[in-house]
Amino acid sequence: MLYIGPTLFGFLLGFILGSRIKNNFDSEIHFPLSSYIVVIIAALLMAWQLGPLPYYTDTPIASGFMAAIVGFLAGKVTLGRRLAS
Repeated sequence: MLYIGPTLFGFLLGFILGSRIKNNFDSEIHFPLSSYIVVIIAALLMAWQLGPLPYYTDTPIASGFMAAIVGFLAGKVTLGRRLAS
């Protein structure tokens, strides 16, 4: 049974935070696709080490944490970009 509470709120919080980060086109820092893949792999390892909340037996990983990372990346990609002017 998948508990929707931590997953939904984790995704919403991550999405809101990700949408607030703007790319600065004048900056030297760029995030290629490989950096997103590294973030997802590191988040999977962290979620696996954190484990689920007590009494949650849906997955062996912290589903709320993973949903927050996915929401963060989704918010960054969809709403976190500023148009070049």
